[in-house]
Amino acid sequence: MTADVTISAAGEAEGLATDALRWLFRNARESGADGLAWAAAPSDRETSPTFYSGTAGVIAALLEAWRHFGDDRYGDAAVRAARTVSACVDGHENNSLYFGLTGMALVLRAVHDELGAPQAGAAARRALDQMRARFDGTRWGDWFDLMVGNAGIALGALSLGDADLAIRAMEPYLRAAEQTPAGVHWESERGRTSRLHHIAHGTLGIVYGLARVGRATGRTDLVDLARAGAADVVARNEAGSTGFLVPHSDPQDHPDLTARYSYGWCHGPTGDAHVFRLLRTVLDEPTWQTYVDNCWRTVTRSGLPRRLRPGFWDNNGRCCGTAGVLALACDRIAEQEDRPDFARLLVTDLLARATRDQDGARWSNVEHRTTPSALEPRTGWASGNAGIVRELLRCVRVWRGADPTYAVTWPDQPPPARR
Repeated sequence: MTADVTISAAGEAEGLATDALRWLFRNARESGADGLAWAAAPSDRETSPTFYSGTAGVIAALLEAWRHFGDDRYGDAAVRAARTVSACVDGHENNSLYFGLTGMALVLRAVHDELGAPQAGAAARRALDQMRARFDGTRWGDWFDLMVGNAGIALGALSLGDADLAIRAMEPYLRAAEQTPAGVHWESERGRTSRLHHIAHGTLGIVYGLARVGRATGRTDLVDLARAGAADVVARNEAGSTGFLVPHSDPQDHPDLTARYSYGWCHGPTGDAHVFRLLRTVLDEPTWQTYVDNCWRTVTRSGLPRRLRPGFWDNNGRCCGTAGVLALACDRIAEQEDRPDFARLLVTDLLARATRDQDGARWSNVEHRTTPSALEPRTGWASGNAGIVRELLRCVRVWRGADPTYAVTWPDQPPPARR
């Protein structure tokens, strides 16, 4: 790929992100005292304050746009949206990173730090206080994973400056680890018989929390347990010595609904690679870079972003789809000067699949088992505009040789480290 092509692609990606931001503004709702809020989809009656599919995730995209373009309308909208999220803190029962107070607090702290919004900073502190008070010494609820449970809450607490809560959240994994022939794994949800393996809900998400908290606090027992968890997943690799592909779960969780193998961030080698990137740093062992490369080789040879068969690649978003793969592609460009070809392929696919008109740009994911199969466009981080905008703008900067970091650094993705 020539430099001219990359420059042209950066301009196209930036224009697409601008249109996608316009669609987000068109679907904002007035909330409370000069607040803004977003529902997960425009047809939903209720808005949500969460990071995964609601207003907090949109704030992350607005902060990205504010830093990228230097346009105060994005910063002003982020402050207004933070007012809405702040007002929801005291009544929100979920404590998790993606669906609860932890994610809300991280975004509110970012608004405070970037834009000097004291109300947002105070609400972040209230959220952290509530998270601390609700911990029963073992967990916060039925889930025991990264997205909903202890590992994600620990990562958020560490980022918010509460190392003690982060340690307390991770210590129950020492007691709950189940021995396997190659290492250890955990029950991800109380009563679930399947053992999940990847970053969103499985062993590698817990490994990530153990490694990051253990390294930051000098707890070698947590780091050692992270190694044992990673060893269990590595032993399940079915792609040979040059690839990395591990099943979704064993025994297969809901086989009528869930594919045995996935390739995205949540349950596939895209997310696995981020865990191995962290272990490369924490353990300072070259083996982990080999696993990072094997994950990437598997992803790039899988056929995505083409929809090779019904259900294979039906999502454009950050959690399960193309934008999540783009995040890893850009990490590799920033870290090891990978060629931009695959990132360009992903952006081209996002351009082709976008609906663009006077309202802006948005994406319809696909559910191949329903008619019609095209789903309503989403607003949020996981499956909608917010997550896609964030990755497009960061990709533009990476292609231009500018700052490869995010305005809101999410704690389960290591920052690029040049090799």
